[in-house]
Amino acid sequence: MRTFVPKGGEIHREWFLIDASNVVLGRLSTTVARLLRGKHKPSFTPGLDVGDFVIVVNASRVRLTGNKWHDKRYYRHSGDPGHLKEQTAQELRDKTPERLVRYAVWGMLPKNRLGRQLFKKLKVYSGPEHPHQAQQPQQIKLEA
Repeated sequence: MRTFVPKGGEIHREWFLIDASNVVLGRLSTTVARLLRGKHKPSFTPGLDVGDFVIVVNASRVRLTGNKWHDKRYYRHSGDPGHLKEQTAQELRDKTPERLVRYAVWGMLPKNRLGRQLFKKLKVYSGPEHPHQAQQPQQIKLEA
Protein backbone atom coordinates (compact mmCIF):
# COMPACT_ATOMS: atom_id res chain seq x y z
CA MET A 1 0.00 0.00 0.00
CA ARG A 2 1.36 3.39 -0.99
CA THR A 3 1.22 6.48 1.19
CA PHE A 4 -1.13 9.19 -0.09
CA VAL A 5 0.33 12.69 -0.17
CA PRO A 6 -2.07 15.38 -1.42
CA LYS A 7 -0.91 17.78 -4.14
CA GLY A 8 -1.62 21.52 -4.02
CA GLY A 9 -4.77 21.30 -6.14
CA GLU A 10 -6.19 18.39 -4.12
CA ILE A 11 -6.29 20.31 -0.84
CA HIS A 12 -9.76 21.67 -0.12
CA ARG A 13 -9.93 24.41 2.52
CA GLU A 14 -13.01 25.35 4.48
CA TRP A 15 -13.81 28.20 6.87
CA PHE A 16 -14.97 27.56 10.43
CA LEU A 17 -16.48 30.02 12.91
CA ILE A 18 -16.06 29.46 16.65
CA ASP A 19 -17.77 31.55 19.32
CA ALA A 20 -15.44 31.81 22.33
CA SER A 21 -18.12 33.03 24.77
CA ASN A 22 -17.77 31.18 28.10
CA VAL A 23 -15.39 28.58 26.62
CA VAL A 24 -12.26 27.60 28.54
CA LEU A 25 -9.19 28.95 26.75
CA GLY A 26 -7.29 25.65 26.62
CA ARG A 27 -10.22 23.72 25.15
CA LEU A 28 -10.79 26.45 22.59
CA SER A 29 -7.16 26.54 21.52
CA THR A 30 -6.82 22.76 21.15
CA THR A 31 -9.83 22.71 18.83
CA VAL A 32 -8.53 25.66 16.84
CA ALA A 33 -5.03 24.17 16.51
CA ARG A 34 -6.52 20.85 15.35
CA LEU A 35 -8.55 22.59 12.65
CA LEU A 36 -5.60 24.74 11.53
CA ARG A 37 -3.35 21.69 11.14
CA GLY A 38 -6.02 19.64 9.36
CA LYS A 39 -5.93 16.71 11.79
CA HIS A 40 -9.69 16.28 11.38
CA LYS A 41 -9.25 15.36 7.70
CA PRO A 42 -8.43 11.91 6.31
CA SER A 43 -5.84 13.53 4.02
CA PHE A 44 -3.79 14.85 6.98
CA THR A 45 -0.05 14.91 6.27
CA PRO A 46 2.26 16.11 9.08
CA GLY A 47 4.61 18.13 6.86
CA LEU A 48 1.99 19.84 4.71
CA ASP A 49 -0.53 22.60 5.27
CA VAL A 50 -3.83 20.77 4.69
CA GLY A 51 -5.76 22.63 7.38
CA ASP A 52 -8.65 25.06 7.23
CA PHE A 53 -9.24 28.71 8.09
CA VAL A 54 -10.60 29.44 11.57
CA ILE A 55 -12.44 32.56 12.74
CA VAL A 56 -12.75 33.08 16.51
CA VAL A 57 -15.25 35.70 17.69
CA ASN A 58 -15.98 37.04 21.20
CA ALA A 59 -12.37 36.52 22.33
CA SER A 60 -12.96 39.01 25.14
CA ARG A 61 -15.47 36.61 26.74
CA VAL A 62 -13.16 33.57 26.97
CA ARG A 63 -12.83 31.82 30.35
CA LEU A 64 -9.88 30.72 32.46
CA THR A 65 -10.25 28.30 35.35
CA GLY A 66 -9.02 28.78 38.90
CA ASN A 67 -6.94 31.86 39.73
CA LYS A 68 -5.31 32.05 36.31
CA TRP A 69 -6.66 35.54 35.59
CA HIS A 70 -4.29 36.82 38.30
CA ASP A 71 -1.58 34.14 38.41
CA LYS A 72 -0.88 33.49 34.70
CA ARG A 73 1.76 35.84 33.32
CA TYR A 74 2.67 36.78 29.76
CA TYR A 75 6.12 38.15 28.96
CA ARG A 76 7.51 40.05 26.00
CA HIS A 77 10.93 41.53 25.40
CA SER A 78 11.92 44.33 23.02
CA GLY A 79 15.52 43.11 22.76
CA ASP A 80 16.94 46.06 24.66
CA PRO A 81 18.49 45.48 28.10
CA GLY A 82 15.97 45.90 30.91
CA HIS A 83 12.92 46.02 28.63
CA LEU A 84 11.19 42.83 29.75
CA LYS A 85 7.45 43.52 30.00
CA GLU A 86 5.10 41.42 32.11
CA GLN A 87 1.29 41.26 32.10
CA THR A 88 -1.24 39.12 33.89
CA ALA A 89 -3.92 37.35 31.86
CA GLN A 90 -6.53 39.82 33.09
CA GLU A 91 -4.46 42.84 32.01
CA LEU A 92 -3.89 41.24 28.61
CA ARG A 93 -7.63 40.51 28.22
CA ASP A 94 -8.55 44.08 29.13
CA LYS A 95 -6.04 45.58 26.70
CA THR A 96 -5.99 43.17 23.70
CA PRO A 97 -8.22 40.09 24.17
CA GLU A 98 -7.35 38.76 20.71
CA ARG A 99 -3.75 38.30 21.79
CA LEU A 100 -4.80 36.00 24.64
CA VAL A 101 -6.31 33.51 22.17
CA ARG A 102 -3.49 33.91 19.66
CA TYR A 103 -0.82 33.13 22.30
CA ALA A 104 -2.66 29.98 23.39
CA VAL A 105 -3.06 28.69 19.83
CA TRP A 106 0.52 29.57 18.89
CA GLY A 107 1.76 27.41 21.76
CA MET A 108 0.05 24.37 20.20
CA LEU A 109 1.40 24.77 16.65
CA PRO A 110 4.79 23.63 15.32
CA LYS A 111 7.59 26.17 15.76
CA ASN A 112 8.83 26.22 12.15
CA ARG A 113 7.84 27.54 8.71
CA LEU A 114 4.78 25.31 8.66
CA GLY A 115 3.57 26.66 12.00
CA ARG A 116 3.95 30.25 10.83
CA GLN A 117 2.03 29.42 7.66
CA LEU A 118 -0.77 27.77 9.66
CA PHE A 119 -0.94 30.68 12.10
CA LYS A 120 -1.78 33.09 9.26
CA LYS A 121 -5.06 31.23 8.73
CA LEU A 122 -6.29 32.13 12.22
CA LYS A 123 -8.55 35.19 12.45
CA VAL A 124 -9.43 36.39 15.98
CA TYR A 125 -11.90 39.16 16.88
CA SER A 126 -12.79 40.48 20.33
CA GLY A 127 -16.45 41.14 19.47
CA PRO A 128 -19.18 39.17 17.65
CA GLU A 129 -18.62 40.86 14.24
CA HIS A 130 -16.15 39.65 11.61
CA PRO A 131 -15.55 40.62 7.95
CA HIS A 132 -15.57 37.06 6.57
CA GLN A 133 -19.28 36.61 5.77
CA ALA A 134 -18.52 36.02 2.06
CA GLN A 135 -16.61 32.82 2.89
CA GLN A 136 -19.76 31.32 4.48
CA PRO A 137 -18.01 29.83 7.53
CA GLN A 138 -19.44 26.75 9.23
CA GLN A 139 -20.40 27.31 12.88
CA ILE A 140 -18.72 25.01 15.42
CA LYS A 141 -20.25 24.72 18.89
CA LEU A 142 -17.89 24.22 21.81
CA GLU A 143 -19.14 23.23 25.25
CA ALA A 144 -18.70 25.80 27.98
